[in-house]
Amino acid sequence: MIVIDGSSGEGGGQIVRTSLALSLCTGKAFRIEKVRAGRAKPGLMRQHLTAVEAAQAIGAAQVKGAAVRSTALGFTPTAVKPGAYTFSIGTAGSATLVLQTVLPALLTASGPSTLVLEGGTHNPLAPPYDFLARCFLPLVAAMGPRITATLQQPGFYPAGGGRFTVEITPAAKLSPLELCERGEIKRRLARALVAHLPETIAHRELKVVKDELGWTGDELRAEEIPRSRGPGNLLLLELESARLTEVVTAFGEKGVASEAVARKAVAEARRYLDAGVPVGEHLADQLMIPLALAGGGRFRTLPLSLHARTQIDVIGRFLDVAIRTREVERDVVEVSVG
Repeated sequence: MIVIDGSSGEGGGQIVRTSLALSLCTGKAFRIEKVRAGRAKPGLMRQHLTAVEAAQAIGAAQVKGAAVRSTALGFTPTAVKPGAYTFSIGTAGSATLVLQTVLPALLTASGPSTLVLEGGTHNPLAPPYDFLARCFLPLVAAMGPRITATLQQPGFYPAGGGRFTVEITPAAKLSPLELCERGEIKRRLARALVAHLPETIAHRELKVVKDELGWTGDELRAEEIPRSRGPGNLLLLELESARLTEVVTAFGEKGVASEAVARKAVAEARRYLDAGVPVGEHLADQLMIPLALAGGGRFRTLPLSLHARTQIDVIGRFLDVAIRTREVERDVVEVSVG
């Protein structure tokens, strides 16, 4: 039984999700104490509980402490069962984070799977659906599995109501991945999404991108989202290079000017472009699990976030694979797995 301190590192839900994912992949049982002790509302919230329930279903697991606000969680899997599953959070909690919990085990399962996930698809503090579809999942597919994601309905926080489907054809084994050179940017696209809000919000955000980054014409796109249950606004900056597409995001907030939202995305995009690395800050910690399961890989990224450093610590509890980091130059870190 692996015992994990849930207050360590970033002290949030990532420790729960990573532990569930790696428990399914390795068959190792774990217990987390002080679950989400680093958050204002400690314990499991609804979206974390859905991730636990999803992992329980896929791994035919025995679970203790699976309740909202529970601060201790025990999980003992038996065998991964691929198949067709529907997981609904019932709130605007992030459905994309639920996917990231169960996806690793299904990448090399004994058969294909189809997942229907319902809840929030576009949430602050979580990867939006567009980041998964354009940035993360294509890289995982490059390691061997076939993955198709389809968005049926967006769900912005706080209304939720989103729904997307992911079809997975597993590989016998994941192949290592190396991403150390970015090369030139081949395509740029700024998408300003608005749901049940004035389209002028999108145009104001895009004007900042035009003025500060110099993007023009077909690189700027305002999109009205008619099928959303509630209002929402998201600015996405897509930067496509030879091996991947980095997606920078910034969410609109009540009381925050559209220009401020856009400048936040612009600042992050500039930092990524100036560093010359292929892997962005948020992609870095998400790549670590598939690379660790593949037993090897290497990438260059920006200085590691606390999320990424916590990811390394939790992976080391489940897998006998070394993850080494070294500073190549200012604002450039190389991560080597295996």
